[in-house]
Order: sequence, then C-alpha cells, then structure tokens
Amino acid sequence: MLFQVLVSCTFIVICSTHIHHKHEPISSEDHYMDGGHNSEYDHEVLFGGEKEVGELAKLSPEEQQSRLKSLIKKMDVDADGFVTKGELSGWIQQSFKHYATEESKEQFPEHDLDGNGVVTWEEYNIHSYDRMLDYDENTPLADEEEESLRQIFLKDKKRFENANIDGLPGLTLTEFVAFEHPEEADYMKEYVIQDALDEHDRDKDGFISLEEFLGDYRKDPGAEEDPEWVTVERDRFENDYDKDKDGKLNQEELLLWIIPNNQDIAHDEADHLVKEIDTNGDEKLTEAEILVSQDLFLNSEATDYGSQLHDEKFYHDEL
Repeated sequence: MLFQVLVSCTFIVICSTHIHHKHEPISSEDHYMDGGHNSEYDHEVLFGGEKEVGELAKLSPEEQQSRLKSLIKKMDVDADGFVTKGELSGWIQQSFKHYATEESKEQFPEHDLDGNGVVTWEEYNIHSYDRMLDYDENTPLADEEEESLRQIFLKDKKRFENANIDGLPGLTLTEFVAFEHPEEADYMKEYVIQDALDEHDRDKDGFISLEEFLGDYRKDPGAEEDPEWVTVERDRFENDYDKDKDGKLNQEELLLWIIPNNQDIAHDEADHLVKEIDTNGDEKLTEAEILVSQDLFLNSEATDYGSQLHDEKFYHDEL
C-alpha cells in the first residue's frame, strides 16, 4: 500500500511542479510549424483524442448541428448575431477553466466522507493515504520511501492550509478546487509562486536563474554541444520567460513558466478560426459561416475538439 501511495503521490508532485490542466492545451508553438499552419493542432484542440472523435461520430449530423448552434448562441455574448474574436477567445478560456476544475468538483464527495459539505484534513488523509499521517516538518527520515512520503505530505498540508481561505475547519467545494488547482484561484497566486521558489530557487535569492531553471543538468565535458532539449529550454528561458533580459526570472516571470498562458493560446486559436472561416472579411463570424465550416470548428479549441457537444453544461445549461 505504501508503495502505491508513493507512486501515486510522486506523480502528483511531479505534475504540480509545472501546473497543468486536466485538458491541457497543447503549446501554441505547435499551431504553426515550419512557417505553415499545422492542421493537426486544430484537431487536437477541438476533438482531442480518439475517444472524443468516437463520441462525436455517435451523434447524427442533425444533432451535431443542433448542439453546435446552441454553442454558437452562447459564444455570442452580446447576442448581436456575430461571434467576434474576443468572444471566441473568452469562450475558449472559459472552457479551459471549466475542464481544469470539473474533475475536482466530481471528486469532492469522495473526499467528504461524512457528507457535511466540507473536506477536513483528516478526511483528505484517510482518502488519499488510507490512514491519518503525521510527520514532523523539521525531522527528515532515514528511510528513503518514508522521507519521500513525508515531503509529499508536507507539500499537501501546506497547499491545503493556503486553500482554506475562510479559516474554518475543512475546505468548501470552492476551496477544494483551489487546493487541487491552485493555478485557477487568484488568491493562491502567492502560494504558487512560493511553492515554485521552494522547489527551484537553490540559492534562495528569490529568483530562478538559468542554471536553476535547467535543474540537475550539467554539460558533459566531452560533448561539443548541449542536448537538443537543453537548447530548446534555454531559448524558452531567454525569449519567452525572461522578459526584462536580466538572466533570471522574477515572480511575475516565474508565473509565465509554471502556469500555462491560456489567454495567448485562446487568442491565437480564435484569430486562426476567424481567418479561416470568415468569408466576407468583417473579422467576425455568423452562425451561417460557422456551419459552412463546421468540421473545422469542431476540430478546434472552440468546442474542445467536439467534446462540448456531449457536455450539457455547454450546449444546454449555463457554464
């Protein structure tokens, strides 16, 4: 049992080091490759994997179109008959956030063992570790597996305490979502930054240097060039994250690294869709234009690759 907990929790810690969404958008760098548009990007954005494609195929063409029309009406926030780039981008960002938090909402009742509407630290322990754990924050353990579990436990406890914004015992549903996805809660921003600094800021100067950014990498003295992944990561550090070009990441720059920039990804996808679908050059889309290019629209972030046609929260209820 201990081994299973360690494997499971280690995976969580590794993932939380660089926070990801449940439906993580692929990098905008994949949208255009070698100077040309990558159509596979749109397919991954709206259809997702084989499961989503299969589910979409189960709907009749008439039902697909009916549900798509419902989505279009919701995208048209001001109900003027047009879907603008801004409205489309906003919808995509809302979709990202919805899927990032939906799984946590579904798991909440499983952790709320007594069904009283809050998840206590004890309930979280019992559900996650099958027992109530208690480790001394200042006492490392000799056993390697136990020490790994202690580190995971302490990180969980710190995140739990930061998510508990009302100070009352246990986490409400909103707080539980913030605990599971701190990147989606504004009040967890300070925690997210400090957690990343604790993980990577080895010299404790409050910044992340390139060396710290690359982690344990040390160039092989006998190698003429760095591995390709190092070259790619160095370029990202220097050109994507280090905005002030001072050779280190401050707190705001750190957020660019550890939290996916959904706003830019959504804007790029909205811009691409409008360019591809807009037939009269007014830079906004009518329902008719979208339906003519239905396949393209159902292969993009705008409908999460078609999966929104199966989620009543999108095509029926309010998001």
